[in-house]
Amino acid sequence: MKGLIKYIEKIKPNFEEGGKYQRWGAVFESFETFLIVPGITAPKKGAHIRDAMDAKRLMIVVVIALIPALLFGMWNVGYQYFLSIGTDVGFWQQFGHGLLRVLPIVIVSYVAGLGTEFVFVHIKKKEIEEGFLVSGMLIPLIIPVDTPLWMVAIATIFAVVIGKEVFGGTGMNIVNPALLTRAFLFFAYPSKMSGDKVWTSRLSGGEGIVDGYSGATPLGQAMERGADIVDPVGNNLSTFDYFIGWIPGSIGETSVLMILIGAIILLFTGVASWKIMLSAFAGGTVMGLLLNVFATDTNLAMSIPFYDHLLLGGFAFGMVFMATDPVTAAQTERGKWIYGFLTGFIAILVRVINPAYPEGVMMAILLMNVMAPLIDHYVVRGNVKKRLKRIKVAG
Repeated sequence: MKGLIKYIEKIKPNFEEGGKYQRWGAVFESFETFLIVPGITAPKKGAHIRDAMDAKRLMIVVVIALIPALLFGMWNVGYQYFLSIGTDVGFWQQFGHGLLRVLPIVIVSYVAGLGTEFVFVHIKKKEIEEGFLVSGMLIPLIIPVDTPLWMVAIATIFAVVIGKEVFGGTGMNIVNPALLTRAFLFFAYPSKMSGDKVWTSRLSGGEGIVDGYSGATPLGQAMERGADIVDPVGNNLSTFDYFIGWIPGSIGETSVLMILIGAIILLFTGVASWKIMLSAFAGGTVMGLLLNVFATDTNLAMSIPFYDHLLLGGFAFGMVFMATDPVTAAQTERGKWIYGFLTGFIAILVRVINPAYPEGVMMAILLMNVMAPLIDHYVVRGNVKKRLKRIKVAG
């Protein structure tokens, strides 16, 4: 590390004002701050908020919280693949297959996203923003494993440009860039984001799949069969199976257990809001219970137990890692309760009532991202009215 710091200090003058590569100064500064903590401190005079957790460290904590879901997702990709071809192999062979399929998606996500951000760094002449450290990891975890790499690249570039940069960059965006990536893929390439085949790795191009195998996700089955859900080879699935996550689905969304570990890390470090998480699951529970009460034979998904709704699809992942995004979520304390509750409530509503969008989590979070400023506005107005009334009474 000392050698790296010395080398950076040696070449730094070339990128400063008057240096040989002055016009690339912003890009160099971005690389420097990405690799090492800059030796810059706030002035000693004046009012400042001081915290050891800067933006880069905060983002790294979120990435660490995502690692359990990533590692499980790699194993599950291999597990589902060998299950589909009827081959019994050991843990490491399953994990190795998943690693080889998932790692390229992660690399493409970061290369496309950071490459786009470096272009804007050069255009705007300012250092890179660390927000994509998290988005680059979220994107691979919320898409099917067989999504073509060129689609991942195009969708990622679209999300960075339209979801962030046009609004001014990290901290100014109104929607979650990772979810915008998935939304782009869902509407631009629907055949690659839905159906039975997209959820299972297909190294062999689909050849050799055993008879009777179905790659349908439990959530996809629920829309047609209600609570009668089976795994890809026909065995009945239980709530415990959904919780552990050995089922088909997006790479990082299947294991609620791994997501729970990530949630504990986020809450322990204070990075995510427990109010949003708790209220989101409460909203999903209330909607699930209402659907159970009014369940009909015409919509079997309404009969799914509310607790299964919280475990199926991307609900847990979305409420833990994306609904809690501090940039796009509500900022006021009361607003966080309202925002979280409505996000969970709408996610289950869209999932069940509109079969065209069985993964209602994406739609719900994007909708509430847009509504968050309005929620905060009315919360602040309500507080102002209370204080004015209190002053009048005191007078």
